[in-house]
Amino acid sequence: MAEYKSVLNDELLKGCAERSATYDSENSFFFEDFEQLKKAGYLTGPIPTEFGGAGLNLLQSCQEQRKLAYHAPATALALNMHLYWLGVAADLWRGGDTSLEWLLKEGAEGEIFAAGHSERGNDLPLFLSTTKATKVDGGFRFTGHKMFGSLTPVWTQMGFHGMDTDHPDGPRIIHAFMPRGTEGYEIKETWDVMGMRATRSDDTILEDVFIPDKYIADIVPAGQGDPFVLSIFAWALCGFGTVYCGVAKRAIDLVLPIVQGKSSLGLTRPMSFHPEVQHSVATMMLAYETMNPVLERTASDWAAGVDFGHDWPAKIVGTKYHCVESCWKVVDTAMDVSGGNGMFRGNELERLFRDARCGRFHPATSNLVHEIVGKTALGIDLSEQPRWG
Repeated sequence: MAEYKSVLNDELLKGCAERSATYDSENSFFFEDFEQLKKAGYLTGPIPTEFGGAGLNLLQSCQEQRKLAYHAPATALALNMHLYWLGVAADLWRGGDTSLEWLLKEGAEGEIFAAGHSERGNDLPLFLSTTKATKVDGGFRFTGHKMFGSLTPVWTQMGFHGMDTDHPDGPRIIHAFMPRGTEGYEIKETWDVMGMRATRSDDTILEDVFIPDKYIADIVPAGQGDPFVLSIFAWALCGFGTVYCGVAKRAIDLVLPIVQGKSSLGLTRPMSFHPEVQHSVATMMLAYETMNPVLERTASDWAAGVDFGHDWPAKIVGTKYHCVESCWKVVDTAMDVSGGNGMFRGNELERLFRDARCGRFHPATSNLVHEIVGKTALGIDLSEQPRWG
């Protein structure tokens, strides 16, 4: 894989880290981070060099995202939504599919892409949708309610999907992009949440929104996938996973000095010599040490074009699941080891604890992960519906 020069210098990362607590406490968007990262060229990383980007593949993008997440988790998580669209378009372009070349060109010119896939009552994002898509002359009309739309204050195009149930061949999922100037949608400021607060992931209400054919990215039968859909999973979920790798590493680096300097009236030496404290630290390290290797192997295989066929969905969702579950174990244990320090508002460990819990909300959820992995191992088609009785 080609070498690249990171734009994430120490000064830039330090500034992001210093602002994280304020963004969290004020529940405000990371405007300063955004402008500085945009100016540095971070937001065009996955765009091929032919279009003016850095040409980062999935592995390289994950490595950069992990570095940013260590200093500013919410900033990295929100930007993952933009970066994964660029990565999807770049993968398709490198494979000979130029249908999203316009996205790469507009991304190089400064367009910011958001993701509108989450919907209330839909635990199968991308495969199904509660948003109604209706074919009309020149495009589609969409009506629905999208949640967790990160980058709300700054996106210029939102990628989302809806379901056309009127097609004679059966329901179809329509993937589309909506320019910010489009008529018929409303942003509802709903974002007052437990963690990852700076992402500003407000709701977007679509009310008979017209999207012309030129912004229709893909059409696929409901419940099925194709290279476009699989690439979304790869870039989005590996991106999620790598953010929580950064969170876990930061929690470890915060708590170890606390333990090493902590005294007890019942001990003549620091608490680091207590066997159960050592056991807890080992628990954190054992969980963390498997996170990056799993993530990087999946991202590396994807970037190299390894053909796992029908096993790819299980590998992708399994990677994300392992990273977020391991991160939660690390941070939760770190809270125990901190001896109460982490309970206080303003303590970075308390913020990381809330951020870490959010990883388990991101798709794919635990239920969907286990279904995909179980069906894949048993040779059952992923579209097969459960049968009871």
